[in-house]
Amino acid sequence: MADVDEPTKEYPSYADGRVSPAADDPRLPVDAAPPARVGGFARVLIFTGVVFGLMLALCFGLRALHVLPSFDNPFSDKTTDRSQPVLLQSMRDLSRYVAADGTFQVIVDLQEHKENVPDFLINRRTLFVGSGTVEEYVDFGSLTSGAIAVNGDSVQIKLPAPQQSTAALDMERSYVVAEERGLLTRIGDAFGSDPNKQQNVYELAQQRITEAARGSGLDQRARDNTQKMLQSLLTRLGYTSVKVTFAAP
Repeated sequence: MADVDEPTKEYPSYADGRVSPAADDPRLPVDAAPPARVGGFARVLIFTGVVFGLMLALCFGLRALHVLPSFDNPFSDKTTDRSQPVLLQSMRDLSRYVAADGTFQVIVDLQEHKENVPDFLINRRTLFVGSGTVEEYVDFGSLTSGAIAVNGDSVQIKLPAPQQSTAALDMERSYVVAEERGLLTRIGDAFGSDPNKQQNVYELAQQRITEAARGSGLDQRARDNTQKMLQSLLTRLGYTSVKVTFAAP
C-alpha cells in the first residue's frame, strides 16, 4: 500500500513552470537534455527554401508541357541573317550542249612580300587547296543555214568547235591550309581588315584549273559525246547514216 500513497512518484517533477527529469529517475540518462527548439530565422529559411523548390518544380513542369518558353544560355552564340533580297541582274537563253566536264584540284602557294624587307616584318603567304569544275560545250545557237545537209536517209551536220568554260570554284571543297603573316602585316590586319585579301588566291586557283583543263582531253571527249548523242537521236528519227563534223577551233 505504500506505492498507492505516492501516485506521482514515476512522473518528472515541475520547477518554475518547466519540466525537468528527476535526478533519481532510473529510466532517463543522467546527461539527458531537453530538445532544442527551432528558432524563428531558421523557420523562415526552411519556408523560403520550400517555396523556392515548389516554384522551380512548377516552372520545369510548365516548360516540359511547352507552356513556358525554354530558358537558353544568355551568352550562347547567335546567328542573325540580315541579308537583302536577291536581285536578278540578267537572264539569257542558252542553246549550248554541255558534252563533258572535269573536276580539278590545285594547291596554290601564294606569297606577297616586299623586296629587301625581312619576311618576319612584312609577309603574307597563303597555302590554298582549290577545287573547281570546267565544262566543255557545243553552242548549237551558232549553227548556220547550211550546217545541216539531208540526202535521203543520210544527214551531215557541221558543228562549231567545242568551247571551254572558265573554271568554277567549289567553295565547299576549297579551303585554306595555312597562312603566314609578318609582324607589321598582322598589325595592319588588326586595324584595317581587307575582305578581299583572299581574292588573289581564288583567281590564281581558277586560272590554273582553267589552263590545266585545256590539255586534259576534255575537248576530244566533248566531240565524241556530241557525235554519239546526235547519231542516237537522228537514228531514232529514221536516218541510217549520220555524219558529224566540227569546225576548226
